[in-house]
Amino acid sequence: MVEPSAAEPQKPARPAARRARRFKIRPWLRALHRDVGYLAVGLTVVYALSGLAVNHISDWDPNFTQIDVEHQVQLPADTDDDDAVSQAVLERVAPGVAPADVYRPTDDELEISLPDQRTLYVDLKSGHVREEGQQPRFVLRAINWLHLNRGKKAWTYVADGYAVFLLFLAGSGLFMLPGRKGLMGRGAILAALGALVPIIYVTLAGP
Repeated sequence: MVEPSAAEPQKPARPAARRARRFKIRPWLRALHRDVGYLAVGLTVVYALSGLAVNHISDWDPNFTQIDVEHQVQLPADTDDDDAVSQAVLERVAPGVAPADVYRPTDDELEISLPDQRTLYVDLKSGHVREEGQQPRFVLRAINWLHLNRGKKAWTYVADGYAVFLLFLAGSGLFMLPGRKGLMGRGAILAALGALVPIIYVTLAGP
């Protein structure tokens, strides 16, 4: 058996309890927090953007842009021919689009309904055309559709999973850091302040 040399002092043996504490939960918690956070990025963007849009629904339409445009069209000589007038207007205003309906409410006005929720109001005397309707917001309408769970049962499972992710991120974030920067220090103060926001609002404004 080789005896340790004097130049190589032996390290004191650590107690078994102290060796057992070498396995710590915080590194694993941080790793899970990081990976779950990556997974939740896409859904967080969807719900955050949609939440901002829907919160201000009284100020704007988050799903559609309103169309109100005026055109001047050279109408055919025979304005009694609805098909000819409609064709002339569509060639100028909406080329390549077939009308959903053509209706004459009065002798001097023609209404042309388009399949994309636009309506053209044609003044048969002046050739003035007023285009009204709405156009879907390309991205925002889709994420609002998801946020409001218009996708029904299938999306409910996705939304529930995202809610679980958020609960985990909130809970794991409380215990990631030790000491004064963690839950035993300023973390507790910040967490309490965050929890007080809805409590104070409900207390003052009422449900």
